[in-house]
Amino acid sequence: MFTGIIQHVGAVRSVRAVGAGRRIAVDLGPLAEGLALGDSVAVDGACLTACGLDGTLAEFDVAGETVRRTTLGAARPGTRVNLERALRLSGALDGHLVQGHVDGVAEIRRIDRSADQWTVEFAAPAALTDEMVEKGSVAIAGVSLTLTGVSGGGFAVALVPTTLRETTLADLAAGAKVNIETDLIGKYVRRYLRQMSAPAGGLTLEKLRDAGFA
Repeated sequence: MFTGIIQHVGAVRSVRAVGAGRRIAVDLGPLAEGLALGDSVAVDGACLTACGLDGTLAEFDVAGETVRRTTLGAARPGTRVNLERALRLSGALDGHLVQGHVDGVAEIRRIDRSADQWTVEFAAPAALTDEMVEKGSVAIAGVSLTLTGVSGGGFAVALVPTTLRETTLADLAAGAKVNIETDLIGKYVRRYLRQMSAPAGGLTLEKLRDAGFA
């Protein structure tokens, strides 16, 4: 489990194919201290397990499913990535609960830049936006952000100077693709409402009251 608060921006050092997957080496910088084999690290929002350690370099096996569902399949030596070590239960939850299970990929539609913030609009499939709500949380390339707008075909966030300085998001341009993880609570609410509205009678006000939603 993670928080979406990026602790370091590292770089991919090597990538090699392993069947349908990849093995990537990432320079973790200061985050390598105390890391053990089997520990989890969020790399651009995808939870990966350390399978090799050499100084500040950590190797991760990226499964074929992860290659297909995330931007890690396009990672190359030199690619900058957002990094976060796993959350300790005694630590502060400064962002929001992030699993590191990427739900899909969104594409940047446009960026409006100003001195105090950037407003970034994304195109995204309904499978992602249906689990979003304005002022709710979303993880973009592993970064915990607040949604400023949601529509059927996309969503928007605002990036403040600190976020631009401490993450890779300042590197992005229109057309770039990023990993998206929607809010954990939103997923369960959506699934529950689907079950409530299925075959036997559909969704009713009485059912919503019984479930505590009304």
